[in-house]
Amino acid sequence: MPQDSKYSDKFAIAYIRVSTAGQARSGLGLEAQRQAITDFASREGFTINRWFQEAESGAGSDALERRPQLAAAIDAARKARGPVLVAKLDRLSRDVHFISGLMAHRVEFIVTDLGRQSDPFILHLFAALAEKERALISERTKAGLQAARRRGQRLGMRARSKRDVRRIAARGTAANAAAALQRIEALRPQIEFALKDDAPLRQAAETLNARGVQSPRGGRWHAPSLLKAARKLGLR
Repeated sequence: MPQDSKYSDKFAIAYIRVSTAGQARSGLGLEAQRQAITDFASREGFTINRWFQEAESGAGSDALERRPQLAAAIDAARKARGPVLVAKLDRLSRDVHFISGLMAHRVEFIVTDLGRQSDPFILHLFAALAEKERALISERTKAGLQAARRRGQRLGMRARSKRDVRRIAARGTAANAAAALQRIEALRPQIEFALKDDAPLRQAAETLNARGVQSPRGGRWHAPSLLKAARKLGLR
């Protein structure tokens, strides 16, 4: 990955993305991404030349063709001889082949949530790990549902009686519980950082939101949700 000497003026291009036009209109997620990038640039001494914003799905290895703002950000970074800053890896894509293809553009991508990497291949590895994690969660969910059916437990629309609904709501499924814990475990480093030095829960939640870290349900953090996650991780 290029070193600081290549960027004598340390210019950078910032890219933020949400998946839908509705999220873009509401500002959902954009403010947190912008704050995370701004904080990182300040710490690392980067001057952000331009901001690019997009409302488009990141799915698929051909996503760049459907994301003109990302393509424009890459072109701007090449001309400025600086990196593209993004708050989280999934703001580029959740597809490992797409992340791999970005390396061919010979532009440095810095994920502020991960820090600056010495080798661009590291981003490819992070994407591969994330993809594998999603596949494992999916497999566990399917296995849990199959086990529930073998026990005779009725799921979804088949659970017609109020008694069935109450039982399912109370017990849930092992797959759902395992998937939830898996998501929380993946956030352990960020949660530990936010809670360091016994920071108050509200302050820690604000730290996570400012860094663009989403809760296990994909939303903002609040003190009660952070306390619940911290207890599951044995941190509180």
